[in-house]
Amino acid sequence: MIKRLFDVVVSLIAIIIFLPVFVVVVVLILVTDGRPIFYNQERLGKDARIFEFHKFRSMTNNPRRRVDQQVRESDPEVTAVGRVIRRLKIDELPQIWNVLKGDMSIVGPRPALPKYLEMYTPRQQRRLDVRGGITCLAQINGSSHLSWDERIEYDIEYIENQSLRLDLKIILKTVLVVLLGEKRFIKEPEKR
Repeated sequence: MIKRLFDVVVSLIAIIIFLPVFVVVVVLILVTDGRPIFYNQERLGKDARIFEFHKFRSMTNNPRRRVDQQVRESDPEVTAVGRVIRRLKIDELPQIWNVLKGDMSIVGPRPALPKYLEMYTPRQQRRLDVRGGITCLAQINGSSHLSWDERIEYDIEYIENQSLRLDLKIILKTVLVVLLGEKRFIKEPEKR
């Protein structure tokens, strides 16, 4: 209950703070690349409930693109505006609405595509015990440079240790990742 209250309060504050950014991004996308402004996709939520996930569109309109393919900033389908909003994680801001609706949390495992549900091991299914988040442990530890299994291990670590203190730590480190860049926070694989 405290986590949900925290999510609602932080989301409302974030909407007020980021409203000018929303307006600028909407105008830039419209002027440089037209509609649609948002990229919407079905994702897995808590208890495997499917919901519509929102982002600012950062790529060209290519209906043949694979939706499960990892996209890098250098991908030729990423628009000029898309490069900037992806680097600064601004493309993720519309998920604040998902948090307000109760589909997501500020902090939690990143919501996956529904097709991954059948691929999860029982251990990996634990990531569906909580609401997915805008940011998470994997996001602050090199996210797109991690393997799928490494990301899930971070998700399970979060679930086993979740607390308001851990959420605040992840949020603060997320701010550093946005300001300094993801590459500075990539962890080297542990030597065994």
